[in-house]
Amino acid sequence: MGVVATRSLPSVVEGLGYVDIHSHILHGLDDGAETLEDSVKMIELAANHGTSDIVATPHANARYRFDPALVDQRVAELTGRVDIRIHRGCDFHLQVDNIHDAIAHPSKYTINNKGYLLVEFPHHAVFSTTDEILAELLDAGVVPIITHPERNAQLQDRFDDLARWVEHGCYVQVTAGSYTGAFGRRPRSCADEMLQRGLVHFVASDAHDCGQRSPNLRGAYQMLADIWGEEVIRPLFVDNPRAVLNGDAVDLERTTAQSKRRKWFQFWG
Repeated sequence: MGVVATRSLPSVVEGLGYVDIHSHILHGLDDGAETLEDSVKMIELAANHGTSDIVATPHANARYRFDPALVDQRVAELTGRVDIRIHRGCDFHLQVDNIHDAIAHPSKYTINNKGYLLVEFPHHAVFSTTDEILAELLDAGVVPIITHPERNAQLQDRFDDLARWVEHGCYVQVTAGSYTGAFGRRPRSCADEMLQRGLVHFVASDAHDCGQRSPNLRGAYQMLADIWGEEVIRPLFVDNPRAVLNGDAVDLERTTAQSKRRKWFQFWG
């Protein structure tokens, strides 16, 4: 089982406890938090803005080696110091050696050692064999969650490919900052289009610091709930990611925003 650090739960915003399945809060493992103090500050910021559970997902790529034992050690160092539950995961780069290792060891990289895996595509190209690779992972009992395609220039216009991968059993995670404009117009436009098409299943922070890439989910949640309604948005921040923590099935019927966007006149009069 994944290591969980907890003392007591924070007070949550509007009765919610956001579940953030993508963050780089563990110090010294990648390009996220640099020190233990940085980790604590990031986690406290998340808790203060309504997050009750956060998944620490250090990179596994050519630059950063993923070491589950070291991840557990870092989580243990935070035990008793933060008012939030910390779970273990991985920001898994889709590269040949990683793919082979994940197929050989299905629970090594997954969230809480259950079935879901954050999958990051290369920024320079998308494999011509992507369908086969994703199918291999699925056959091995690993369910890919494609991370922030709205920020990947190779994926931003590939809505049909995303839809096909979802149809075959994959899921999609969008970065909260993309909706608030932190990454510019193009990612925001793409993220909006994906939500309209029902291709977003999780919104997470992908936090790296306490500044522009912070673990604050509140702003994106409130903005999206005002536009789409909480019945559409809550699953993306709460219900779906909580199912991932538990290794449960995600209820796709509750995640589509297609044709549900509020009309402008609902906000006036």
